[in-house]
Amino acid sequence: MEALMAVEHVDVLIVGAGVAGIGAACHLTRASPGKRYLILERRERIGGTWDLFRYPGIRSDSDMLTFGYNFRPWTQTRVLADGASIRRYVVDTAAEYGVSQHIRHGIDVVKASWSTEAGRWTLDARDAATGRPKRFTANFLMACTGYYDYEAGFRPAFPDEDAFPGPIVHPQHWPEDLDYRGKRVVIIGSGATAVTLVPAIAEDAAHVTMLQRSPTYIASLPARDTLAERLRRYLPADVVYRLARRRNLAFQRAMFRLSRKRPEIVRRMILRAAERQLHGHSDIKHFTPTYQPWDQRLCVAPDGDLFRAIRTGRADVVTDRIRRFTTTGIELESGAELHADVIVTATGLNVQMLGGAQLEVDGEPVALNQRVTYKGVLLEGVPNASVVFGYTNAAWTLKADLAAEYTCRLLNHMDAHGYRQAVAHAGDSDRGPDSALASLNSGYVRRGNDRLPRQGTRGPWRITNDYRRDLPMLRRAPIDDGVLQFK
Repeated sequence: MEALMAVEHVDVLIVGAGVAGIGAACHLTRASPGKRYLILERRERIGGTWDLFRYPGIRSDSDMLTFGYNFRPWTQTRVLADGASIRRYVVDTAAEYGVSQHIRHGIDVVKASWSTEAGRWTLDARDAATGRPKRFTANFLMACTGYYDYEAGFRPAFPDEDAFPGPIVHPQHWPEDLDYRGKRVVIIGSGATAVTLVPAIAEDAAHVTMLQRSPTYIASLPARDTLAERLRRYLPADVVYRLARRRNLAFQRAMFRLSRKRPEIVRRMILRAAERQLHGHSDIKHFTPTYQPWDQRLCVAPDGDLFRAIRTGRADVVTDRIRRFTTTGIELESGAELHADVIVTATGLNVQMLGGAQLEVDGEPVALNQRVTYKGVLLEGVPNASVVFGYTNAAWTLKADLAAEYTCRLLNHMDAHGYRQAVAHAGDSDRGPDSALASLNSGYVRRGNDRLPRQGTRGPWRITNDYRRDLPMLRRAPIDDGVLQFK
């Protein structure tokens, strides 16, 4: 049967049609226009994260002037855009660059195998609807699948869940018909999803409680960039976009560096701002984490919407642990009970690399948790493959753009010199014990430690999470640097 299976061959296979995958295809179109490529996408629509998540209030937690692609301006006025607008931006970008016609939807990649002898990748997949096997081959592979499992979020089991008669919902799979109007809602969690859900649901619910085990830093940001809006009256949109991106990048980098060098200063700034927003309507202890700023990703509230919901009495925050579910809500370890009609488990993600596909090189499985990344883009010992991975301390797309640009530079360099294979080899001393996301202490990072590549100890193996340092390294530094090996 395998001999009869139709096989599609292209120069480059891109896995994933989300923000990173569409961006990668656009960069190929711009910088390597002669390359034939396909995008393999499990879902039936473009958008990735922004198609999957459909809970109320879903929005970006990075400003759109840095989250937008570096080659196509974001021209809408909202700084933190809603999910539907972001997906529309990605879809329009794909259409503008002729990418849509290169997407194969409903394709679930099961295994990616590299053959040194053949000098190509073979991707075994299945039709998501029928289960029929599919096969694709390519000279180069770009993995643009993100780092979490799209099929299931992290969902711990709670004692006596069956006792609760109402709906228990995870935001990753939000039911379209869920009715919370006039009802009491408890949202378990304190991350970006919970911070987004509370004010969105509070508009229609009787009351919303955010139940957290421990607090998170929450900063209020303006919902609109008024300076950029004024500048658009006099300057072209792409000029304003570039200027505003530079301003926001400089501010973000300065705040992150200050958080690392003088965390107590940033901590005081965030907590004082939260106190001013709360006006005494909630104890500041619920917004005072035990960790330092940016040990975990900072949550943002556009125009202080979360704080406003608390001030109006439509929402509150409780810091406690769950003892058990009851017939009327949740009993806490303190002895208090939260009455609820609906419970939302905003408990996080499950880490998954390469969309769950197996990775092999010459018949040998590749254990990602034993590999480091070269310049945060290539996996050591894995030829002709890049992993387009974004930032965790800034807008995801900033790094995704750079990674795609670097991949195009590598492909063009190989063509110019007649190379068919490129691979990076690291030594034992280049490989550190921590994961590639070690800069974050978030729960999903700790849970997924055994599935993530390692952090390098030096040079091109070390992930800096610093756009200003990555920019010259990925955009301008020589491709043939003595570390990459070519055939």
